[in-house]
Amino acid sequence: MEKYDVIIIGTGPAGIFAAWELISSNPKVKIFMLDKGGSLAERVEETKTGVHKAKTEQPDVLSCGWGGAGAFSDGKLNLSPEVGGFLKDYIGETELSSLIQYVDEIYLKFGAPRELHGTEIQQIRDLADAAVRHGLRFIPFPIRHLGSDRCIPVLGGFLANMEERVTLRFHDEAAEILYRDGKAEGVRTKSGEEIMGEFVIIAPGRGGSRWLERESRRGGLTTLTNPVDIGVRVEVAAPVMKSLTDIAYEAKLVFYSKQFDDPVRTFCMNPYGEVVREYHGDICLVNGHSYSTRRSNNTNFAILVSTVFTEPFHEPIAYGQYISRLANLLAGEILVQRLGDLLQGRRSTPERIRRGTVPPTLTDATPGDLSFVIPYRYLCDILEMLQAMEKLTPGLYARDTLLYGVEAKYYSMRLKLTAHFETEISNLFAIGDGAGITRGLIQASVSGVVAAREILRRQK
Repeated sequence: MEKYDVIIIGTGPAGIFAAWELISSNPKVKIFMLDKGGSLAERVEETKTGVHKAKTEQPDVLSCGWGGAGAFSDGKLNLSPEVGGFLKDYIGETELSSLIQYVDEIYLKFGAPRELHGTEIQQIRDLADAAVRHGLRFIPFPIRHLGSDRCIPVLGGFLANMEERVTLRFHDEAAEILYRDGKAEGVRTKSGEEIMGEFVIIAPGRGGSRWLERESRRGGLTTLTNPVDIGVRVEVAAPVMKSLTDIAYEAKLVFYSKQFDDPVRTFCMNPYGEVVREYHGDICLVNGHSYSTRRSNNTNFAILVSTVFTEPFHEPIAYGQYISRLANLLAGEILVQRLGDLLQGRRSTPERIRRGTVPPTLTDATPGDLSFVIPYRYLCDILEMLQAMEKLTPGLYARDTLLYGVEAKYYSMRLKLTAHFETEISNLFAIGDGAGITRGLIQASVSGVVAAREILRRQK
């Protein structure tokens, strides 16, 4: 039986950067990577044929396979330790900032654009001052925008440079981590095959979060419950948001609601973008994209409410999925409502949306009533956030503003990890969004580098 130096479960950004750091520093290292999804070429072809536009029990095309969810994302590289994850809790702000710069240079090497947004210091300061006057906290950071159309070529560049140097296996699912006497030894696949390795890196992405929860319980690993984010995607005419997007592109705003003191935030702002649907197994969620080569007349972004559950509840992912399925049940798939209709306590109709001033970019969303789906507390939080933002961006809290539901982010429970992301089982590392420690491309990539460097140190 062949034994590998390192086994990597998952081929998203975290797993890719772990492998890249390993082979760049030690060309002789033997790496085995497996993913329940397909190769990049397969995933692209499947999206062309519309496989991702239907509910399925197969591994999700949009989140599983080479590149993970990043392959079909908006491709935002947020270059700040303040956003995109919790790595600052493990490695400190100074080290994290240095590693962000390091992985950014690698993305540039593989075709990321040189242009940076959010770098006009005085304008950023003025925007932050204006936000705080209206009860909002603006988080400034430079951002490099790939665009949904450039993610595939960049990730393809990684694959072309790595496929001859690592052993890749797609359409194969990890069933169990193998360990003995508190030390990782390998992985057993769903077919029963045992693959042995000195080190195991778990990088399953959000698509593997439930599997990681089960494995954590089986291995007796200490876990912390992460919040679940529930909200809507807002769509308005692009000029309404220009005061934010022309300066920051991705405007990260944080607000604490007055009625419930809940944290509310903006997420994934897409200037001149499109609202899209995403299928995750049997659940359809709403998301947003923007492109480097084409523009719509609208801007969209999410408003999310974060909820941390208390004892004895330990199923935040199941809760988020329940809310998402309820929206699918009532709307068929994605529900859309004008803000004015929500405030008047009535469902939207195709006619009212058609005569509005914001033509929806997701044209086949079902007009309806979000109050039948989203809990009262969350709706109150969202409306308060919109009212606060209206003072910063006049025209947002308007009758024809469109709200799509549901947007939900389920984050894995966080494992107890060392500063190198090693679990309580020796030689077993957990990284990326699937491990609950990152929430975006850059910090997921950084987590892969950190784990790889610790493995390289031990191999010397």
